[in-house]
Amino acid sequence: MAEVAGMPGSRVVNALSVDVEEYYHALVFQEAVRGRAHDGFESRVELSTERVLALFADGNVKGTFFVLGEVAEAHPSIVRKIAQEGHEVACHSHQHTPVSLQTPDEFRSAIRRAKAILEDIAGVQVVGYRAPNFSIGRAQAWAYAVLAEEGFRYDSSVYPILHDSYGDWRAPRFPHEIWRSGRECLIEFPIGTLRALGVNLPVGGGGYFRLLPGRLIAAGIQLVNALEAKPVMFYFHPWELDTEQPRPEMAWRHRFRHYVGQGRLAAKLAALLRGTPFATAREALGLTPQATREELNKPS
Repeated sequence: MAEVAGMPGSRVVNALSVDVEEYYHALVFQEAVRGRAHDGFESRVELSTERVLALFADGNVKGTFFVLGEVAEAHPSIVRKIAQEGHEVACHSHQHTPVSLQTPDEFRSAIRRAKAILEDIAGVQVVGYRAPNFSIGRAQAWAYAVLAEEGFRYDSSVYPILHDSYGDWRAPRFPHEIWRSGRECLIEFPIGTLRALGVNLPVGGGGYFRLLPGRLIAAGIQLVNALEAKPVMFYFHPWELDTEQPRPEMAWRHRFRHYVGQGRLAAKLAALLRGTPFATAREALGLTPQATREELNKPS
């Protein structure tokens, strides 16, 4: 499939993204509490997202916020603030249900509902999507046509690594057309990797950023930018900054994967933002700025 050029010019700009969800939406957390009470966990997404916004303001950077529809419904003020501060509002589906557990009709209904909610609250056009748990695999390729038909222009649901829960190490590593019909197309913007010794190494954030030295991840991103002249998609979750979130009893392996490195994450992110060029996914792809719904509805 054809690769997609990013922003014009010699300087590569990477994409900074945030998956706006509750700590209890995380796959590891859900696995850890399975079989016990799932309800009753306090909501902390507004507080943790406020911390992200403050961090971005201090670093003078803009990012893309992939927001769950149900989170937007419960906390509309945080979605409005994301948009008002100049960040891109994008879609993370309505509920945190993997695409692999949905039929095409269920998937269409979920993304249509979430997109409408986000656009109504933020007052802007939403064209970016990321599946919960990176759950669009090869068996879910039907989802790309549905996304394009529902008005999305890019997807960021593929992590080209070998992982026990998600990822496709055979997938292209950089933005490319993943679906096309006539003049309509959908771009895939995979999570960032560095190719070394025949292996894709994760430099795109998430738990790997909490676990590994921040300078190592920053160096990996810089190598991709310098040697391959391509942008890296970096992501994290607001709950990863929240050291005061509940800690129910869970197996050590789940506890380690969910909580490791949270206390150091804010400082690591601040350092990364100081030394690495970041922008929204739309900007990194060279797409048009996020239009308001009023602009879209103006008569031609």
